[in-house]
Amino acid sequence: MGAIPTQRETVSRATGAPAHPAGVSARECARAHVTLLGSSLAPGAAREMVRAALTDWSALGLPGTRHWTEHLAADALVVVSELVTNAVVHAGTDVEVVCRLEETGTLVVEATDHHPSRAPRSGDQETPHEIPEYGRGLRLVAALAEAWGITYRPGTKTVWARLRAAGAETGETPEAAGVTEAADAVGVVSAAGAAGVVSAADVVDGADMVRTAARIEAYGAERDPRFSGSPAGPPPEREAGTGRRGRDREWLGRGALSFLAEASDLLAGQLDEDLVASLTGQLIVPRLADWCAVWLEDESLGRGAWSDAPGAVVGARLARVWHAGESHIEELRRALEKDPPRPRDPWRSGPVAHPWPGDALGPDGAHGVALAYRLVAGGRPLGTLVIGRSGTAGFPDEITGLVEDLSRRVALAIGAARQYARQATISAVLQRGLLPGAVAEIPGVRSALVYEPCDKGGPSGDFYDLFPAGDGRWCFAVGDVQGKGPEAAVVIGLARPWLRLLAREEYGVPDVLDRLNQLLLDDATEAADAAARALVAAGGPPVAPGDGPQTRFLSLLYGELVPHAGGVRCTLASAGHPLPLLLGPDGTVRAVAEPQTLLGVVEDATYTSETFDLCSGDTLLCVTDGVTERRSGSRQFDDGDGLATALAGCAGLDAGLVAERIRRLVHEFGARPPEDDLALLVLQAE
Repeated sequence: MGAIPTQRETVSRATGAPAHPAGVSARECARAHVTLLGSSLAPGAAREMVRAALTDWSALGLPGTRHWTEHLAADALVVVSELVTNAVVHAGTDVEVVCRLEETGTLVVEATDHHPSRAPRSGDQETPHEIPEYGRGLRLVAALAEAWGITYRPGTKTVWARLRAAGAETGETPEAAGVTEAADAVGVVSAAGAAGVVSAADVVDGADMVRTAARIEAYGAERDPRFSGSPAGPPPEREAGTGRRGRDREWLGRGALSFLAEASDLLAGQLDEDLVASLTGQLIVPRLADWCAVWLEDESLGRGAWSDAPGAVVGARLARVWHAGESHIEELRRALEKDPPRPRDPWRSGPVAHPWPGDALGPDGAHGVALAYRLVAGGRPLGTLVIGRSGTAGFPDEITGLVEDLSRRVALAIGAARQYARQATISAVLQRGLLPGAVAEIPGVRSALVYEPCDKGGPSGDFYDLFPAGDGRWCFAVGDVQGKGPEAAVVIGLARPWLRLLAREEYGVPDVLDRLNQLLLDDATEAADAAARALVAAGGPPVAPGDGPQTRFLSLLYGELVPHAGGVRCTLASAGHPLPLLLGPDGTVRAVAEPQTLLGVVEDATYTSETFDLCSGDTLLCVTDGVTERRSGSRQFDDGDGLATALAGCAGLDAGLVAERIRRLVHEFGARPPEDDLALLVLQAE
């Protein structure tokens, strides 16, 4: 077998300048980098990193920064946004972003993902296996960069772009190139970025406007001529620079580059797909079209959601209709619902013609052009975006290209919102399954419970239970799992059923803890063995210490209650858990257990229990560390026996009022909301 290449590079050059692939530094004098999760928030975070780097380097007066212009800073923000968006949409892995400054003032921007099997398209080169919508934004990168390319290494792919400063490598002085002071140039972009808006109108002067318009025109040159002027040349309206297309050209020259960045900032982090659809309408109308509509569909139906039969779009709903004139919205909605989009290829991302909605827009809108864009992200169909313009022969190439790029961002935002909704639903169902539907009522005992997970959308690490164990016995538990989320859910899913099973098999408190400890250790060992076998079968490297499945720790307060004629006999044990406190009718407070080792840590650990009587008026308080370790600056709630002091102030209150007062004191202890899960159980003898 021949040697395996360790690096392969594809390069596209706009000039004859050397490319300097990723990982090869040419007179590098500064570098900034960040690793981002592959989500819709990544492009915005990457832009913030580049803004901060440019500002810092300019303030330090590093070599080459004197050549910087406002245009270079704006181009860098657009390029990093495109590269990161490309990686997020088509790789879906974490993205490593690097911005390098060379002594000449040239900036190199790199985005590295971990899915090298799918290559971005460059220029006219296209391979049969590529997804049609893949790599759209790289045309904009090619228009802005001096050179760009792709470097492949085992397990990673890096797309990079070089942006040369004005006057760099040419001998020109900043003054001869028409360059402003670098600090001022970067400051304009940084200040605008702080407000969430980077307007090209603020950073592009008259000469740069021509250059920007030319780049946008080059970017749209390969678009489908059916939706623009004649392929042989621009229509007279465009040549004259008057009318609507003249206004389009003026806006594109001043604001199109920053429009996509602004749209990404606005859509990023939205957790509701209907809100994404609404924001899309506000972005497009009236800037790019007279009206737009967004259909959202059930992605689980896939290709089967589309049919050639009239109106047969299974599972699709018209989520949002937007028109420049509000009086036309309802009539337009009714017309569009009668004729939903039916693309010939549901997976195509580019524009296709859509029927004009008849007379729904009144006499002035009886004729026009409508285009439909499929919203596809991660290979899944999510919906369709339709835009329309009245009284025009077609959309300019620049507009169709810009909306196509916007549709990619809209699809990404919808996909992220759906992923969040799915995760929230799963977490809610899982959380309900991990907690008891109701707590048991115990003869002679009043109980009260407070349970407040810190993350409302995910499984908590805290849990509780209070259940009958048979033969006049009731058992209770308050526990806290190391960590949160799925790992915590796994441990709770093991612990709570086993507690009930062992209790009903009449095991005593110490025996229940002994067996639960061994169960957690056995489960962790089995998980580690399975992971090791899978890794060996895949031919992977040995697992380094600490890299495999981790031991699942559990702190637990577990007890048994047996009512009798003189009160309630309580037997309990604390395994690495905050100790329970007993409040007497006279206001005295004492701990009623001894600290012992966490469950799931020590092999063959032996646990012991404490037994005492709950007499009339006695109150037992059991809490998790979300109570004892509640912070206010450097102080914790239980510092100086703070919990015991708070409980002493509850003398004479019933169980419900005790629980509510402790909860309120914990919340009031710090100015900010609690940052940990909170659970407390109050048991009071009548």
